[in-house]
Amino acid sequence: MSGGAGSQPAVDGERKLPLSFAPSDQGILPDRMITALAEQGGIRPLYPFASDQIQPASLDLRLGAIAYRVRASFLPGPGTTVARRIAELKLHEFSLAGGAVLETGCVYIVPLIEGLALPDDIAAATNPKSSTGRLDVFTRVIADETRGFDRVEQGYHGPLYAEISPKTFPVLVREGSRLSQLRLRRGNATLSAEALRGLHARERLVDRAEAVMGDAVAVSIDLSGSGAHTQPNAGTTGIVGYRAKRHTAVIEVERRGAYHIADFWEPITARADHSLILDPDEFYILASTEAVQVPPDYAAEMVPFDPLVGEFRVHYAGFFDPGFGYAGAGGLGARAVLEVRSREVPFILEHGQIVGRLVYEKMLARPDQLYGSGIGSNYQAQRLKLSKHFRD
Repeated sequence: MSGGAGSQPAVDGERKLPLSFAPSDQGILPDRMITALAEQGGIRPLYPFASDQIQPASLDLRLGAIAYRVRASFLPGPGTTVARRIAELKLHEFSLAGGAVLETGCVYIVPLIEGLALPDDIAAATNPKSSTGRLDVFTRVIADETRGFDRVEQGYHGPLYAEISPKTFPVLVREGSRLSQLRLRRGNATLSAEALRGLHARERLVDRAEAVMGDAVAVSIDLSGSGAHTQPNAGTTGIVGYRAKRHTAVIEVERRGAYHIADFWEPITARADHSLILDPDEFYILASTEAVQVPPDYAAEMVPFDPLVGEFRVHYAGFFDPGFGYAGAGGLGARAVLEVRSREVPFILEHGQIVGRLVYEKMLARPDQLYGSGIGSNYQAQRLKLSKHFRD
């Protein structure tokens, strides 16, 4: 990739429908349809996909070769490209080919290896990958002329860019590093309140009978200390979460099991009253009380922030693929691990307090592979668990 901000796969040319849909077909595209869309030119990477890049209901997005540090976060808005805004706001540019450190408190824009040439009936949404969120790396995807982050309108032709802002740990990334993931959908895939209640009655989406609130499943926080902590060799402890340390060493995002927990995290043990005070601007890893499951014909997304439940943000990485927590895919008892950051004031959480909402969407078809079924899924059957980078 050359050094220009707009250096992306060519996305001009005739739009092609990769698949044949009935007018009423609505849902999330599964793995084989993502492959078909790419083969027909709807996804246009500079380089061929990696073998594990396509997930059951999402596509990992890869960083390109050049990064730009910019003065501030931005949206291009109608009639403006991201490349133009980079040229206006750029402080400096640097190569990711050999790896580079992204520092905390800075904003970076990186053109992605994947571009899009979507059919007129296919839209996309993006989210940080789970491991990205658990490192407190704030990552969003931007498209040309967009009015919002992490949403790509149907029929979009153009490049994609990652906005990256490490909040707690400096991170080392390379060309090809995967911080974000993309979902593709046709029409409105969200289950109605009635459909969601029916699905919960059949599949028990969480291990609590009265869990559906409107069109979403309520998720509460576990501060009891009774859950098993599943970092290697830890056994069962009274640890209910972790608070990130400041002024740590760099974390290389490609390395697994390379860093000692104690060098980056302070464990939080259960209090007698099962409460926790969130300090402003601190980052926490906590877990849900409920075991969550996503049946094979559905996908889910955690609503990142709900002002009705408190002044804090829950879950930077919101996608749950088909098969997450599903007994048939080895995930019986999987908790939702929650990345939590308080806003401007201290906030008290209590055990069992509702902190987020899971929205379920139907798939256009069942994926060929489910989350946890031999595809390198890192968080199947998890309880409280830090990202894959850490070991005891």
